[in-house]
Amino acid sequence: MFDIDVNDGFLSREVIKVIGVGGGGGNAVNRMIQAGIAGVEYIVMNTDAQALRQSEAPIKIQLGEKTTRGLGAGANPEIGAKSAEESEEDIKKSIEGSDMIFITAGMGGGTGTGAAPIVSKIARSMNILTVGIVTKPFFYEGKMKAKKAEMGISEMQKYVDTLIIIPNEKILEITDKNTKLDDAFEMANQVLKQGVKGITDIIKVPGMINVDFADVRTTMSNKGIAHMGIGNAQGENRALQAAEEAIMSPLLETTVEGASAVLINISASRDTFTISEFNEVSRFVNESVNSEDSEVIIGTSLNDDLGDTLSITVIATGFSDEMPVKTTTVKKEEKIEKIEKNSQEKIEIFEEESDEEREPFFVIPKWLEKKK
Repeated sequence: MFDIDVNDGFLSREVIKVIGVGGGGGNAVNRMIQAGIAGVEYIVMNTDAQALRQSEAPIKIQLGEKTTRGLGAGANPEIGAKSAEESEEDIKKSIEGSDMIFITAGMGGGTGTGAAPIVSKIARSMNILTVGIVTKPFFYEGKMKAKKAEMGISEMQKYVDTLIIIPNEKILEITDKNTKLDDAFEMANQVLKQGVKGITDIIKVPGMINVDFADVRTTMSNKGIAHMGIGNAQGENRALQAAEEAIMSPLLETTVEGASAVLINISASRDTFTISEFNEVSRFVNESVNSEDSEVIIGTSLNDDLGDTLSITVIATGFSDEMPVKTTTVKKEEKIEKIEKNSQEKIEIFEEESDEEREPFFVIPKWLEKKK
């Protein structure tokens, strides 16, 4: 599955492209470019010519020049789809030679909802590993937009290998009521960025454990709805705390339990990462998946800029049901205690607290907190 070996320090040769479709997808791509994700190429596609001009992506494709004349899809997914079909040759040319592509979009509008499934269909026809990462609209955006989003997600699911869904409304559940609207959307962009980075880093960034692209393809090919969790932590028990945050992510409606394949990326600085932390993460994830038949692939990426922070991205795929929906909430202490018993190791993480003292389960993940 993987070899414990020091990477040669060079980025792998797989061609990975990130495509932002529509306004939401374009904003997410801008965030990724600013963050400097290693070893990926960026493309934005939109029916809105003005939005394209504002994009930082090096490759810009105006969808449906004849259909919309650069004026956008008018919140109509049918126009978005028609525009993508009109620009099929341009889309093919832009992704030709890719080994893997991410298609990110905000569902519920016109271009992202209508065009993203068409782009996915084209990519799959070219035998490219295709991963969709999309957002669902906030509740305040209305029932009509929510209905369009569900239709777009259903259509996109037909074509992508793996689909990760981020409900924007979940962001509001873990933020202060005074959070500004722009900051809430920025949090959504941060989730999209972190998901792409977590997967690409395991392939592209040098680490101490090498994972072949073939392993990633096996984990994500033809797998349907996926769970994506992200966690960051510092300090003595950072590995388990980050793993717990990723597995029990309050931002998602899904759970890892019952997954047939799990991809994990652990990112930390070379001077701080230990084999004990690697084992702790592996044990915690396997306990959470709770399946003897699951294949768990773990990779590491070394980033000295992280300092004392350990970052984990978990992608769980291959569920038997249509969507692995969360049904119950397991308290942190109960999950940790179970792992301690199975491993016969005492890992002191949380002190005993009364019900009154215990902090609420849903807190803002540190990596989502607004940077001053």
